[in-house]
Amino acid sequence: MSNESPYRDDSGKRPSTDPPHVLRAEPAVSRPSFDDIFKLLSEKRRRYAIHHLSTTPEGVATLSDLVEQVAAWETETSVGDVPDDYRKRVEASLHHTHLPKLDDANIIDYDARSESVRYWGQPVLEEYAEHVAAMELPER
Repeated sequence: MSNESPYRDDSGKRPSTDPPHVLRAEPAVSRPSFDDIFKLLSEKRRRYAIHHLSTTPEGVATLSDLVEQVAAWETETSVGDVPDDYRKRVEASLHHTHLPKLDDANIIDYDARSESVRYWGQPVLEEYAEHVAAMELPER
């Protein structure tokens, strides 16, 4: 009979019984086709979301931060000057349509319950989004 405890792993530590949090999990290996990339980039709101996420530390943002920045770019105002009703429309659109599409394509992980978004990085997608951002994002 072995003296090893079934409650410890090889390093002597207890294995975690908590499931991994979606934002700490390893990114899915995904290489979207050019058709998928162009479909994802066909909506301005998704382009803005990708641009914002690609410029945040570690690609992590809250839904509210993302909404505020996207709404500000769309209205060409500062974050504080976006009308509340417009911000709510952007939030609904991102929450129900655009973030789930990006999540389904394995571009981001979106946890709707915690309202957290993690962008894993897609060099080809970023390259095309960067070209468009140079032409359509308001001057800062």
